[in-house]
Formats: sequence, structure tokens, C-alpha cells
Amino acid sequence: MNQQLEAITTAALSLGLEAASRRQQAIAANIAHAGIEGYTPVRLAFESHLAEARQVLRDMGGLDPFALAGVRIELEPVLEADGQPAKVQVDVQMAEMARNAVQYQALTQGLSRHLSILAAAAADGKK
Repeated sequence: MNQQLEAITTAALSLGLEAASRRQQAIAANIAHAGIEGYTPVRLAFESHLAEARQVLRDMGGLDPFALAGVRIELEPVLEADGQPAKVQVDVQMAEMARNAVQYQALTQGLSRHLSILAAAAADGKK
């Protein structure tokens, strides 16, 4: 297996898992603080940063693990149009939590398959 392909796959899966984990934490915090006056809900600002990596991929025709390392996983406040904190909608947050859990499961399955391929390649090399 090409080392560059292995490195970018591992980096992409790791980044996705980290983002899903941080998103789950943010959603859980929003739900836990839903009834607290003055609480400002948060969301993950990952997709906008990932768009930058996609642009590099389009411009350069490729992407390396170091480009993915620059993708930031940050929390941002959820504000109304007037700049005030948005109200936490628990039903929306629960739906987001379920969607995120499915994404996390898909990423862990992808990582498991990727590591299985690497293990098979390493085992074959020992023969």
C-alpha cells in the first residue's frame, strides 16, 4: 500500500473521529444547559474549516496528512440574527446527536477496515 495513501487515510479518519467526538460533547452540553437562562449554545465549526482542505485538494490536485493537520476543530456560539444567544431546541439537538452517532459508527467501521488492511499487508510482508 502506498505510504502516502495510508497516511492520508489514517489522518482523515482520525480527524473525522475527533470532530464527531467534539460534536457529541457540544450537543450534550447544549442539552444539559437547555433550561439555563443566559446559556449560549455551541456548535462545531468543523465543516467550514474542512472546506478549506477541500479547496486545497481542488487547487493542488492532492492532499497530504499535514494539510489535514491544519484543519481546526473549534466550537462557535449559536446566535440569533440580532446577536443574542439562540434558544436550545432539545428535539433538534437530540436529532443531531443521533445523526452524529451514526457518523461516528461509520467512521469507526472505516478505521477498523483500514487497520485490518494494514495488518494483512504487514502479515503478508512477514512471510
